[in-house]
Amino acid sequence: MPIVVSAENLTKRYGDLVAVDGINFSVEQGECFGFLGPNGAGKTTTIKMIQCVSPKTSGKLEVLGMDVDLYPKEIKRNLGVVPQENNLDPDFTVYENLMVYSRYFSIPKNEAKERIEKLLRFMQLEEKRDAIIERLSGGMKRRLILARALLNEPKILILDEPTVGLDPQARHLIWDRIRSLKKEGVTTILTTHYMEEASQLCDRLVIMDYGKILVEGRPEDLVREQIGTSILETKANPEVLSCLQKMKQEFEIVGDTIHIFTDSPSI
Repeated sequence: MPIVVSAENLTKRYGDLVAVDGINFSVEQGECFGFLGPNGAGKTTTIKMIQCVSPKTSGKLEVLGMDVDLYPKEIKRNLGVVPQENNLDPDFTVYENLMVYSRYFSIPKNEAKERIEKLLRFMQLEEKRDAIIERLSGGMKRRLILARALLNEPKILILDEPTVGLDPQARHLIWDRIRSLKKEGVTTILTTHYMEEASQLCDRLVIMDYGKILVEGRPEDLVREQIGTSILETKANPEVLSCLQKMKQEFEIVGDTIHIFTDSPSI
């Protein structure tokens, strides 16, 4: 498949802070590519460079075959962005938020109306078309922001922590919409710190920390290689810890529980 995003030795510095440290990755057309890692890992900074809203310090970054330093306007026209924060206009209704946004891309009014109606149906927001923003639930706001990001029919959809703070039902609805877009061939790039979200949505992903890419691959391969196929849970006590250490078995302690990563849980 054609490469739509390519980064070589991509670096971003803020003074003495190295937020993104010489990373390399590529995104293929039609796939869902993920950046997984804790807060402060460099995920959002990388996304902002792809969006051409934060200039890179050094390295090479091309989006849709265009250099981000030379063609930022052309790149932005072909992107749809769902930011971390809810940045809807509180003075407008659901429908008005979409109509006003369509003007930024000079979409003819009649065509904008058709796209809005289609997106309201797709995001299950038809009954909320005349509602003001403060009366929407958190999940509805995220769905509206996703609808807004699709108005210009982008070639690349960027999702920065798309379900953060949502309850499981709202999260699963967003996942379902993203899966539908994947089936339509929309290239998607997302950041998340939820392994479950990455495994549900991503074809490939990288795990970042301290501005570096630690590993890259398919979610199922990374889980098998890094964790194992099963996790055993037991109460943390000195006897169990001593036994695990003697066995050199990989584990982590979460509160008063030990998580043991293994491919042979019955042994």
